[in-house]
Amino acid sequence: MASAYTPPKTSTDPVGSTSRLSNSPLDPSVTDTAAWVVNPTGPLTGDVQVRGSKNAVTKHLVASMLGGSPSTIDNVPDIGDVEITINMLRSLGCEVDHSNNLVTVDPSSLSSSRVPLRFSGMNRIPILMIGPLLHAVGEAFVPLVGGDDIGSRPVNFHVDALTKMGAEITFTTEGLEAKASRLKGAHIQLPYPSVGATETVLLSAVLAEGRTVLDGAATEPEIIELALFLQRMGARIEMRPNRRYIIDGVESLTGATHKLKGDRIEAFSYLVAGLITGGQVTVHGCSQDRLVTAISTLHGMGAQFEITDTSVSAWADKLRPAAVETDTHPGFMTDWQSPMVALFTQCDGLSVMYETVYENRFTYVPALKDMGANIEMYTTALGSIEHRFVGSATPCSVVVHGKSDLKGCDVVVPDIRGGFAYVLAAAAARGSTTLTGTHHLDRGYNRPIENFVEMGLDIRRTTVPVA
Repeated sequence: MASAYTPPKTSTDPVGSTSRLSNSPLDPSVTDTAAWVVNPTGPLTGDVQVRGSKNAVTKHLVASMLGGSPSTIDNVPDIGDVEITINMLRSLGCEVDHSNNLVTVDPSSLSSSRVPLRFSGMNRIPILMIGPLLHAVGEAFVPLVGGDDIGSRPVNFHVDALTKMGAEITFTTEGLEAKASRLKGAHIQLPYPSVGATETVLLSAVLAEGRTVLDGAATEPEIIELALFLQRMGARIEMRPNRRYIIDGVESLTGATHKLKGDRIEAFSYLVAGLITGGQVTVHGCSQDRLVTAISTLHGMGAQFEITDTSVSAWADKLRPAAVETDTHPGFMTDWQSPMVALFTQCDGLSVMYETVYENRFTYVPALKDMGANIEMYTTALGSIEHRFVGSATPCSVVVHGKSDLKGCDVVVPDIRGGFAYVLAAAAARGSTTLTGTHHLDRGYNRPIENFVEMGLDIRRTTVPVA
């Protein structure tokens, strides 16, 4: 086996320590920051109702910009990304009503072409608004995109596709400027089945002049759900084998209503919460077909399941180690990776996780090691799938030696999914764990504290002094 990866001793290393990712406020007058405190309570059991997918809801809100009448999205999760996107839409002139789990978007008053700079770096939604803004007002400005620090996610796939469709795009120090009298259909070949780039093409092609043929597209369930919503609005979209979409542009779309499918990332994560603590959690609201690869992987590790039309329940007497590779759909989802690595720490034997989708997805590992996990990181591909980032200095594989006796400590959440892995590890550890940087978790999970409390975990919000 190749030599284990050793992070450089510098605050700018790409894996680094958790301390460099602190969410301390920049305002020196702010002396406290939000935190979660977790005290393990033994096996987690009970029921969790998941809401609509984080990876779908914001894209449906953007799609609503294309309608000639209001659209209503149901089963909307209570997460930070929804509020961020709603505020973006309002800044453009759209009327948005958000009541409980329903959001209605009326784009008839959309007038501005510029997403304000205050949204710079908050998430990756602004880039998806370019096509709808070009159709609405003929020009667009979107600020620099953000999102989790999980490696390179360049916007060149988006820009290349929009350019082929006739958009004139200019990069500035603040973001992207775009102009087009009308987008035109084109043949677009994506170099990699990027979810975001596929969404950009779908959102741009539905009102373009002529036919767009998209090859090499993503086929994740959230992409299919978006395509079906656009079709419900009147778009002419055909899905072909071999990652091909054919979109014939139409003159106009109408609003539509859709109830979002359950979040498969949340569903898997809560199933793992039961397994990692020796308990049993039943997840409602996410159908089996969205969890096929997750279920089969956990089956291979010794998990047992009870599956109905509306719920999935998992438990295990003893978990076996496994070797897992992330991949695009229908492979093992990259967003399932960090909860699975946390679970590996409680399996007897040697497990391997090989990440092929994102370049810097193991930023959460050093804190797990601080908690007592025996994990080695490697820049060598420990799997069979071709690695996109050959030559990268950041790890693409980890080897986990279990079973580890985890202990609570203070950790800083680096991103949404890594943060959830910390909560899982804390639930299986000895002693108390304090997490800061928890805004990431609130941005991506629907009422996580309440769900964990329902399962029996002693977890609460607090504030701690800024480091």
